[in-house]
Amino acid sequence: MEYLIGFLIAVVIALSGVGAGTITAPILILLLHVPGGIAVGTALGYATIVKLIIAPVQVFRRQVNYKVVGFMLLGGVPGVLIGSLLFKHFAINQAALYWVLGTIIVFSSLVQILGPFLKKRVEGGRKNRLPLLSMVMLPIGAEVGLSSSGAGALGTICLLSFTSLAAKDVVGTDILFGLVIAAIGSGIHFAFGAYSGALLLKLVAGGIVGALVGSAIAPMLPNKQLRFALSCWLLFIGADFCIRAAAL
Repeated sequence: MEYLIGFLIAVVIALSGVGAGTITAPILILLLHVPGGIAVGTALGYATIVKLIIAPVQVFRRQVNYKVVGFMLLGGVPGVLIGSLLFKHFAINQAALYWVLGTIIVFSSLVQILGPFLKKRVEGGRKNRLPLLSMVMLPIGAEVGLSSSGAGALGTICLLSFTSLAAKDVVGTDILFGLVIAAIGSGIHFAFGAYSGALLLKLVAGGIVGALVGSAIAPMLPNKQLRFALSCWLLFIGADFCIRAAAL
């Protein structure tokens, strides 16, 4: 089952571009009944490895703006440190952890659903406001440390809002930022022992095959419709976490 989940998540990422962290932790908790504290750390490790495979391609294609990545990390690194340290407190309280996961997943899903509208709003009027971008990355980094999700969807919207990067450079820049943040977050979670090494290996083994399959069939499938359907599903999952938290 773990191999299949790793395979399917990687296929979805390759097809839709939705972040690994946003999908992985909820599935581990709801389908495999992995404790929340272990699920988030394992999801961060999985996200790190998946993005480690994708990022070199973006670098090779020169689709990364390293100056912008630097400004993003100025806020993102302290944020993920804070979020990962706070996670240790929330992980003890299952209700609090479910509230955090549910709220962040709902918010990230809404960003994905409203993404086309938000992109139209920022087209034509974008300016390089890198110091402000750094400030916004602080809470986004904290979200990643707390729940493993947020870097992909929210990072893309921020890059569109605060920079004049071309679309291809937005993708590459956000992937490299997400890789560094996920690596730092997973390192802290691993130091706490909040992960499952055996589960991570199985997810990665399936994920490598899934990434290859998803990349091969991606050009043949409607990307926008898939992203919308997945975002609606994640919105339901986030709401379910909130309901579970209220019941505890």
